[in-house]
Amino acid sequence: MLSICILVFGLFLIGRLYIVQIVKGEEFTYRADRQYIRPSQSLFDRGNIFFTTKNGEHVSAATLKTGYVVSINPSILANPEDVYSKLSTIIEIDPDDFYRKVAKSTDPYEEIADRVPQNLADQIQALGIGGVGVYKEKWRYYPGDQMAAQTLGLVAYSGDELAGRYGLERYYEQVLGRNKSDVYVNFFAEIFSNIKKTISYSQAREGNIVTSIEPTVQAFLHQKLITLQETWPGDLVGAIIMDPRNGEIIAMDSLPTFNPNDLSEVEDISVFANPLVENVYEMGSIVKPLTLAAGIDTGVVTINTTYYDAGYLVLNGLRIENYDGQGRGTVDMQEVINHSLNTGAAFIESRLGNQTFTEYMTAYGLRDPSGIDLPNDTTGLTSNLDSPRDIEHATASYGQGIAITPMAITRALAVLANGGKLVTPHVVREIDPDVGLAKKVEYDTKRVIKESTAEEISRVLTVAVDEALLGGTVSLDRYSVAAKTGTAQIASSNGGYSEYESMHTFFGYFPSYDARFIVFFFDKNPRGARYASETLTYPFMDITQFLINYYDIPPDR
Repeated sequence: MLSICILVFGLFLIGRLYIVQIVKGEEFTYRADRQYIRPSQSLFDRGNIFFTTKNGEHVSAATLKTGYVVSINPSILANPEDVYSKLSTIIEIDPDDFYRKVAKSTDPYEEIADRVPQNLADQIQALGIGGVGVYKEKWRYYPGDQMAAQTLGLVAYSGDELAGRYGLERYYEQVLGRNKSDVYVNFFAEIFSNIKKTISYSQAREGNIVTSIEPTVQAFLHQKLITLQETWPGDLVGAIIMDPRNGEIIAMDSLPTFNPNDLSEVEDISVFANPLVENVYEMGSIVKPLTLAAGIDTGVVTINTTYYDAGYLVLNGLRIENYDGQGRGTVDMQEVINHSLNTGAAFIESRLGNQTFTEYMTAYGLRDPSGIDLPNDTTGLTSNLDSPRDIEHATASYGQGIAITPMAITRALAVLANGGKLVTPHVVREIDPDVGLAKKVEYDTKRVIKESTAEEISRVLTVAVDEALLGGTVSLDRYSVAAKTGTAQIASSNGGYSEYESMHTFFGYFPSYDARFIVFFFDKNPRGARYASETLTYPFMDITQFLINYYDIPPDR
């Protein structure tokens, strides 16, 4: 009898929920909000975006904020002076704007204030003024203001359509957007209308998205970029912090940026775009470890292989030189990295051959979009790798003549940090439907170089930090760090390269042989410094020490 009673009660609850949510759901919703909906407009709705702390907690990155619009009906409004007097004691109203709208005597609806908090809206409603309306409104709100703005994007109108226009807001529009006709679709609706249909989470479905962005790390990185730009003013600075094991983006930022809560301050809309994903640059000497890895992986060189460095070489009638034009005699591959020798990278490429070298650059993903889940993921400019001439391949071996996005080069360099696998960089960890189980987003990986090759390159880059980077003065006693600088010439609009502008890049990962993080920095055309070792070494080391402490990474030496 007890079991029967429980069963009957359960069936009653299910039936009641079905009636409330399915049969009368729309009616009840209308009754709740009818006094607040503005004429000819539905109440804005949209899914949320979350950051994720190191402890797995979700922190709001983009949400909805609720307030009220105050409107007047000039066609029935009596005694405007008295109305203005009463309303202006509660909310701030521009008198000129108010009376200009009152003068539209045939217009039934004019807004005089928006985003009014509920306590003030209640006071206005309590006045009971005929011709004055209070309507609920919702708008997109970003609690962190500038935090990860170019990654999150924004919501804006294009014509009559309000939708995501940049960043995650645009890329995941089908998840975050709310089609009014589908607002009341819910768990019970799916049960009763799709009894024989298995719900597929591979299909786009309304919900929220949970990112891998760690808010404390993101805030620290942002402040570090501000300091970098103040110290070495440049046209553009940016950085990426990624987990090389799976491609999760822990933080990414660039300056200049914007505050999506206040677009009135934006003078140049180009700041809405994400240069880490959408812009391509010649990356310089940070490409050399990829060239050396290809050489070691194929066996055409070992770390002990030597060549004679004259400081320059001539290919196809053109001369290429080391950054300082100096020769260093007979040197091995460790010295190629330590002294960042262009001739050494060209030597390795010549041993590989143009076809094999191009195959490796392709396998690193440098000729494809990075695969990140952000809009306008750009393909690099790598046509020089198709050239029949040796000179184009030689310059590509040390990062000139090919231009790729910061995200794509970070992805490629992560191959060295994770044991030889190409991962897919991504910002979103899981999609959390409004109702139902969250779906963890899966991303592909593939092997590019042997694990032993990656370990050997990690050793080379660690020695470079311990002995060569700023004379070995920044190495850490208890932690191994693998890193490399790059200083590239910037192509001139008149052909050739600019004599006065340069692109500074820096990448590193740690601990060297079991990397938790890979960090990439760039500074376009910094003033007052010639080489990336001057501008980017200390920002990188500051980030490294912060991450080690924040994540309690145990020492490895």
